[in-house]
Amino acid sequence: GAAASLLGRPLARPRSQSPVQVGATALGDMLLARHAGGPRLVRLLAGKGPSPAGLLRRGELRRQQELKNFACLHSTMPPCDFVPEKYESYPYEHMLNFRRQYVSPSLIAYYKKPLLLHQGHMQWLFDHEGRRYLDLFSGIATVGVGHCHPKVTAAAQKQLGRLWHTASVYMHPAIQEYTEKLTSLLPDPLKVVYLTNSGSEANDLAMVMARLYTRSFDIICFRGGYHGGSPYTMGVTSIGNYKQGLPSGFGCQTTMLPDVFNGPWGGSQCRDSPVQTIRKCSCSPGSCHAKDQYIEQFKDTLATCVPKKIAGFIAEPIQGVNGAVQYPMGFLKEAFELVRERGGVCIADEVSIETYIP
Repeated sequence: GAAASLLGRPLARPRSQSPVQVGATALGDMLLARHAGGPRLVRLLAGKGPSPAGLLRRGELRRQQELKNFACLHSTMPPCDFVPEKYESYPYEHMLNFRRQYVSPSLIAYYKKPLLLHQGHMQWLFDHEGRRYLDLFSGIATVGVGHCHPKVTAAAQKQLGRLWHTASVYMHPAIQEYTEKLTSLLPDPLKVVYLTNSGSEANDLAMVMARLYTRSFDIICFRGGYHGGSPYTMGVTSIGNYKQGLPSGFGCQTTMLPDVFNGPWGGSQCRDSPVQTIRKCSCSPGSCHAKDQYIEQFKDTLATCVPKKIAGFIAEPIQGVNGAVQYPMGFLKEAFELVRERGGVCIADEVSIETYIP
């Protein structure tokens, strides 16, 4: 992942210089540097482009930026007694030229001089020269317990020494043990597990199952949602950068994103969360008028864009790739009820958000 490569650099120039070897400055920096959602917020906080209602004045933003830059330059990281192995692979320039020649250009790298990461240990990453970095991204949704966690490493080594793979037509104790522990955490009636290889595959399967179960076809999704890049899930992924010039989206209908920060309604009383927006609203505690407005938009989608019977509705409980978008309180519960009235099933895509936001 892009990991620690965003640490300590001025936020106003997202990809212009090399990283500084310092610690994390603030939670705000972590959110601003987040995968995909970060650049949009970086531009806003840098005073570039139109700002949504309620953003701080530019003078205040400049003062905030100065404080963050000062913290970056004067921060020190906590001590670490882990000593990485010596890097013994190809020289940096050889690796850089190899990447440019043989690796798909769609796999972008941060910085003009990208990091060459060599080893990881818990929350730390080490480059080819032994420099240490604090990983704020958790490997971009893949390393939720840290890098090379001793307990996970030991379990993987133990299983690799016992059995690598066998077909699903046979029983294996690890599958039963894992699914039993997983389903014990889920509410009734969610007690059946389908094990898949990726988030795209999981959502792909969920869409197929919803259509087969309901014998309907149309699926509703939020604008700004990210659900994968397979030909099937691309139809419900509604971010332009992840769309391709191919036929997709047949039977997939987008609806307005209930975003109380950038959307037309909502403000500081709307989220069922300790994290609220800075935009004021007329809502009272426990009663969100913005939710009612967004529900009316959802009802309009149901009334005008899909048949009377639908296959389902897919949504991230909190949008991840689109910038940690939290919905107004009670919205999903009411939207789910409306979908079920149409015979549809409700799909909660928690692939990204469960890793990005603890």
